[in-house]
Amino acid sequence: MYTKLVDLPYSYDSLEPHIDARTMEIHHSRHHNTYVTKLNEAVDPFTELHGKSLDELLSDLNSVPESVRTAVRNHGGGTWNHNLFWKTMSPGGGGEPAGKVSEAINSKFGSFQEFKDKLTQAAVTQFGSGWGWLVLAKSGDLEVLSAPNQDTPLSDGHFPLLNVDVWEHAYYLKYQNKRPDYVSAWWNVVNWEAVEELYRSAR
Repeated sequence: MYTKLVDLPYSYDSLEPHIDARTMEIHHSRHHNTYVTKLNEAVDPFTELHGKSLDELLSDLNSVPESVRTAVRNHGGGTWNHNLFWKTMSPGGGGEPAGKVSEAINSKFGSFQEFKDKLTQAAVTQFGSGWGWLVLAKSGDLEVLSAPNQDTPLSDGHFPLLNVDVWEHAYYLKYQNKRPDYVSAWWNVVNWEAVEELYRSAR
């Protein structure tokens, strides 16, 4: 087995009322688990890939055998993206960041509110399924991006710091088609300490 489903660092009901327990349970134990299972199915026959981390595979998709490249892009991306998503949320989250990442956000976007508006817009307007992202771009600057499906900015040479899942399975049970309401609620659970840690590790 190449990899396994990560355990959440909190219980399914810990992000209530912003993200409901039933959604968290289905999202993690079914959707995320399916990506992990299908990634293992794709990678397991290729022993030359077993020594590479998922970061390495997604950062250099051209090194992945063509017959499973799309599967690694989709299911590997789904696995990796969710690993970051869970990590950058917490029951005591929300508010504004502090430290180096706060300085970088203010420098790049002018203020936290301007950054928040920009990432909200990227997430809400992503057509169909996908993600909104804050990344440390390969240029060295912070950037806000959106990406479809399970594509990850890792594959474009960026270092992801924060992401918000806007696939319908992330919010539909509680918010139905009101994606803006879900994204607004998500800001209340962002784990800025984890984002700061990632930012420092990338510098």
